[in-house]
Amino acid sequence: LMIPYSGSLEASLIDMPEDEVQKYLDENKLQSALPKIIKTGFAAIHLIYFFTAGPDEVKCWQIREGSKAPQAAGTIHTDFERGFICAEVMKFDELKELGTEQAVKAAGKYKQEGKNYTVCDGDVIYFKFNVGRGK
Repeated sequence: LMIPYSGSLEASLIDMPEDEVQKYLDENKLQSALPKIIKTGFAAIHLIYFFTAGPDEVKCWQIREGSKAPQAAGTIHTDFERGFICAEVMKFDELKELGTEQAVKAAGKYKQEGKNYTVCDGDVIYFKFNVGRGK
């Protein structure tokens, strides 16, 4: 698979302020190849993304395609995997379409999944876990 790209274009886009990049691309009828390179590269090595979100931050995590929910939780912290209870899951595309977590829940698209759930690319996950006290 070959993905044509311009190294000089990509370098100049990286050096531009973020708010000017899209304007420059539109004015010059250009498109960055980086998103395609990243997606193709991740697919080639069987990696996917999932997200965790809190009130003031969103984090993106990478895992192997086919990973179960406890293993995904373990990428955040080993205690999450060890004490895994369940994963509350919504799809990124549905969250984007509906706008809020509450709207996703109201539409019945917010799911509670167990240890056999295979994480999908773009899942937004809240992990529930419990690790007992050490002795």
